Amino acid sequence: SFQPSFTGHMLWGTLRHPGVPAAPELTPIHRAGYCAFYDECGRNPEVNVSLVSSNVPCLYNQPARLATGALLQLLRSVCPELVRGDNDTRVCCTLRQLTALQVSVALSGTVLARCPSCSRNFANLYCNNICSPDQSLFTNVTRIVNRTTVLGVQQEAVVEYQCFYSQRYADAAFDSCKGVRLPATGGYAIDTMCGIYGARLCTTQRWLDFQGDKNNGLAPLQIDFQLVPNGTQPGDGIEPLDERAWGCNEALSSDQQPCSCQDCAESCPPVPAPPSPAPPFRLGAADGALVICAMLFGFFALVFLTALMCRGKKKKKKAVLAPRRGCAVRLGTCSHRFLAGIFRRWGTLVAGHPLPVLVVAAVVAAGLSAGMATLRLTTDPVELWSAPGSQARQEKAFYDEHFGPFLRTCQVIVTARDQRPGATYDSVVLGAKNFSGVLSAEVLQVLLELQDQLTGASVWMQEEGREVTLQDVCYAPLNPSGPSLADCCINSVTQYFQNNRTRLAMVATQTVGKETGTVDWHDHLIYCVNSPLSFKDITSLELSCMAEYGGPVFPYIALGGYPDSEYTQAEALIITYSLNNFPRSDPRHKWVLSWEQRFLEVVRDFQRNHSQNLSISFMAERSLEDEINRTTGEDIPVFAVSYLVVFAYIALALGEYTAWRRVLVESKVTLALGGIAVVLGAVFASMGFLALLGLPSSLIILEVVPFLVLAVGADNIFIFVQEYQREVGETREQHIGRVLAQVAPSMLLCSLSEVICFLLGALSSMPAVRTFALTASVAIAFDFLLQMSGFVALLALDARRQEAARFDICCCCGTEKEGPTGPGLRVLRPFLSHFYTPLLLHRLIRPLVVSGELGFPLRTCDGAHWVPTTGPTGCPLGATGCPLDSHWVPAAVPLGRPPRGVLGVYWVPPGCPPQGPSGACHGATGCPLFPWGVHGVPAAAPLGAYPASHWVPMAVPTDDISCALGQCLNATRRPTVEEFERFLPWFLHDLPTLQCAKGGLGAYDTAVSMDANGTIMASRFMAYQRPLRTSQEYTAALRAARALAENITGTLRQVPGTDPDFRVFPYTVTYVYYEQYLTVVGEGLFTLVLCLVPTFLVSFVLLGMDLRSSVATLITITMILLDTVGIMALWDIPYNAVALINLVAAVGISVEFVSHLTCAFAHSTKPTHVERAAEATITMGSKVVAGVAMTNLPGIVVLAFAKAQLIQIFFFRLNLIITLAGLAHGLVFLPVLLSYMGKAPGDGAVTPGDTRVVEGTATALTPLFPRRTQSPGDTRGQQGQRRARHGAGPGQPLLRGLGAPAALSPHHPPLCPILLLLFIPRSYLNWFSQSQ
Repeated sequence: SFQPSFTGHMLWGTLRHPGVPAAPELTPIHRAGYCAFYDECGRNPEVNVSLVSSNVPCLYNQPARLATGALLQLLRSVCPELVRGDNDTRVCCTLRQLTALQVSVALSGTVLARCPSCSRNFANLYCNNICSPDQSLFTNVTRIVNRTTVLGVQQEAVVEYQCFYSQRYADAAFDSCKGVRLPATGGYAIDTMCGIYGARLCTTQRWLDFQGDKNNGLAPLQIDFQLVPNGTQPGDGIEPLDERAWGCNEALSSDQQPCSCQDCAESCPPVPAPPSPAPPFRLGAADGALVICAMLFGFFALVFLTALMCRGKKKKKKAVLAPRRGCAVRLGTCSHRFLAGIFRRWGTLVAGHPLPVLVVAAVVAAGLSAGMATLRLTTDPVELWSAPGSQARQEKAFYDEHFGPFLRTCQVIVTARDQRPGATYDSVVLGAKNFSGVLSAEVLQVLLELQDQLTGASVWMQEEGREVTLQDVCYAPLNPSGPSLADCCINSVTQYFQNNRTRLAMVATQTVGKETGTVDWHDHLIYCVNSPLSFKDITSLELSCMAEYGGPVFPYIALGGYPDSEYTQAEALIITYSLNNFPRSDPRHKWVLSWEQRFLEVVRDFQRNHSQNLSISFMAERSLEDEINRTTGEDIPVFAVSYLVVFAYIALALGEYTAWRRVLVESKVTLALGGIAVVLGAVFASMGFLALLGLPSSLIILEVVPFLVLAVGADNIFIFVQEYQREVGETREQHIGRVLAQVAPSMLLCSLSEVICFLLGALSSMPAVRTFALTASVAIAFDFLLQMSGFVALLALDARRQEAARFDICCCCGTEKEGPTGPGLRVLRPFLSHFYTPLLLHRLIRPLVVSGELGFPLRTCDGAHWVPTTGPTGCPLGATGCPLDSHWVPAAVPLGRPPRGVLGVYWVPPGCPPQGPSGACHGATGCPLFPWGVHGVPAAAPLGAYPASHWVPMAVPTDDISCALGQCLNATRRPTVEEFERFLPWFLHDLPTLQCAKGGLGAYDTAVSMDANGTIMASRFMAYQRPLRTSQEYTAALRAARALAENITGTLRQVPGTDPDFRVFPYTVTYVYYEQYLTVVGEGLFTLVLCLVPTFLVSFVLLGMDLRSSVATLITITMILLDTVGIMALWDIPYNAVALINLVAAVGISVEFVSHLTCAFAHSTKPTHVERAAEATITMGSKVVAGVAMTNLPGIVVLAFAKAQLIQIFFFRLNLIITLAGLAHGLVFLPVLLSYMGKAPGDGAVTPGDTRVVEGTATALTPLFPRRTQSPGDTRGQQGQRRARHGAGPGQPLLRGLGAPAALSPHHPPLCPILLLLFIPRSYLNWFSQSQ
């Protein structure tokens, strides 16, 4: 008999001429009705190893024999095309041969039965070869061996023959099978039937050569297939076989169906071509987006210039008394006075009783901070970035409940460090192949050494009192109940040798044709990477390619960095350990974590020992969390230095030093430390308060919130302290109360805006963003309350110390009492007053500033494509989420792809498929509504790298041939529901073997979730995604998978009896991370808009219903965000959830840059827009720079030295952009914008005696802060008098002092920056002379 094979290959016919018969001595008669061989003549003596026992035929060149009885009946089942009638059917085979053929065809049918026409064509090939009555017409025996039976009978056994097929017939048979899928392996069935060529390079000739190779472990003799070109004859009476071959889209009969769309492209219904990707938007040869941005810029610039010209024509120089104020203005003025009165009384009260207030504030803050003892830090990325109610989380929960958590992965990637040169290996069997430097015997031996160490690795569990080894936690698909170490699923290149050193070192001599050579591990490896499912190679080594645990090792899993499919040129060798995963509540979860820790230790030692020659990258499932925790700990000193730099700056910058001998008295180190303590107390109190409410925190919150609150708190501290240092003329308590009345409304405006902003930001569905927003809002609220209480009390105590001439820090020591000798050394305020503000608000500069500010966001918006991205690694946050020195980030470098490679995706229908097994079997025989493939998905979609693997077609027989080897249905029909439920458990736990390749153990035993009664609760079908590298690809894969799932769901709901709520969803381990990228753009815009709304509303209310100033605030903050996003794109900062957190924080920081200055403008009493903008810039600009920008910048710069890319990118780069953008817009754009569109001069509060002119005249104003009678001994009055002599004191025109021009006017001639430098020496001489 003949055994059709499907697991090996040998090159034949390279030196022969197709279609030329051999000498006719053994088959002299080629005539219809004559045989070439008949009956069985025992085993082939030339075949040493055979996976399936079979015999060879006997030489018989005589007429075919009549088939009767059992032979005829079996022939109707196995080879129905050969049956001519009850008395007219002749065959060239015996019942024993036909029975063996039935078994052989059944084995092949296990991989081909999905496509009935392919299975039938394949069976017909060998039905004709073995049993055709016209066998001698297309068969020519070329070699026999003589044998003697036990009874002494002489026989001639056929061991090689030629078989002639027409090219048309052979091609048609091959075409019907080349698309058939093999779900159990995720590849094509032809992969197992074409030897080293695989499905990609397989042709008809190579396919048939494989079948006739006696060395493949299944074929009992050698067959030389000759394909004869159409219309030609070989001669010598030979006629090539030219039977009918069924097309894969043809049904074998009216009651059967053609092959499925998944297995046969011709069976697919016509599908409209998917829309091609939209071409780049271009207008002519230019970038369309850039052109539109330019047009928008031109439009807005034209509108602005037109409005400016129209306004200039209507100007009239005349003195105007303050106009009547409307109801809104009066209401705003009243509210402002009301707030100022409350804060004045509160400040006076606190300054009079500082110690009790300070104690109460400290006790409350400490009490709330104590709640941090119950704080839970969330480190699980799923909990951080995926909302509990999101679709991906719900699907993950369903999957974990019914199938358990996804498998865990431990991986080692080995590359050659010295880039050793490759070599060419000339195989006597397989030809010449190039081998990379890393694929050498020495490296493979080293890999075996590492695997031996890992296999023997164990860890002692103290709580359990036992040792945990690999076999306790490994995934053993073929022996899940009681695995041994050999059963563990380990994928590596050495598994082609079953991790056996002896087999790796094997050498044998082999002769091919007239050439004799040596074969070794090179030959076996070349064969196995192209035919990984083979149980025996074609070399004299006769080794299996299957792994030690019994499964195949696919080359794209064990190798990396290869060009095309040239696996022997791989630059990286990959070892993958698959481990079971357990719920966190399961004690075995600690087992697997402990073994993974031991895995990391072993590989780390191995890395050190072989670091000279090999580059070794490795990871475990716990690596991401471990690495983030490690680098967070290592970056704590960086954060500490950053905060220390900020603290040092605040401590030094708060003081106002008038003379060297008074430095220790006028120093504000203690007050600065108190202010910092207030900020930290607010942060700790907020986290403790939320912890008491059960809200968890995270490391990102610990890193971002202190920076945010420090920026807010430091700004308020600088404003309060510097205003206190400027004011004079009353008692300490009255002084503090009045200063608080002046600055607290502005502080309230900023803090309230930020609190409401972040509270609305907490509406985000992302847990990390929501938790951050809640923590930030509570922290800012606490910070404001503690500053209004604790810091005011600290300021009162510090003022008492300074009046007593006690030293800072060491207050028990002091010097003699004396008043300040001058206003103190200042740089920022004089620079703003004399140089910066006149230049910025000049009539020629202001239009340029507006035009430039309009153009910049329009330019950056062209580059700011809000595409969610992370990077090219396997981290949930991409490359930015992994430390630069991580032991597994370099793993992606030699591979050019994520370390995980191809990811499986499961299609999960809850419950049983509709109509039980009948409804589920659409894919088994080609229903046109086949739902389980990837048909209809665009070819560019990142799905369908390998076919879907589902258990239903394997569990439900569709042909009685598939039941020949086991106990199953004796009918060609689908089982009933009762039969299906009875047979299903047997199938799921049946071990797959050559005799029963459909066994479901390993491939499908975990694919069905059943309750105790056997009811199917859920099932899953696996497919594969194409290799994915970036987050865009991962997101596209998720989007395409969900679209396909909706299509499948809609199709199955059309099946009668289907539950209307039936739904299929896709699931893989990465979807829960990348779901955020489906909505992060829209959700980010929504969150940022929500944050902007309260900023506008609070500004509108607290600025006295000042619509113009509120709109200016909103415009400036919006432009800060636009420019930040644009620069993010230009600086390669990815947009994801971490970036969104920082952008939400940017709104809060922008409020600090903008609102203080807007508030100062709104309450200014200067007569013109320009002068009010100038006063606001000078008075508040210096505080904003000192309190926000200079507080943030030193600490941000230090973060550039952090190891974690997450910190470098999202905390250094992004915070630097936010700070610089906020500073630029707050001090450049906002003053100019307010000078154009701010509140009209007559809309503000008017003090008695105010006289206002429109423009161009000098201004005499009543003092902004009227002097009071100086109390005896109060030296602050002298200080104020000195300041009035040397600076812009009360009652003098703005900017008059230190040699500045008398007044600022739009008609003032432009100031040359070089001439402005002439004022610097005089100014510095004044400052230094005053300090002596």
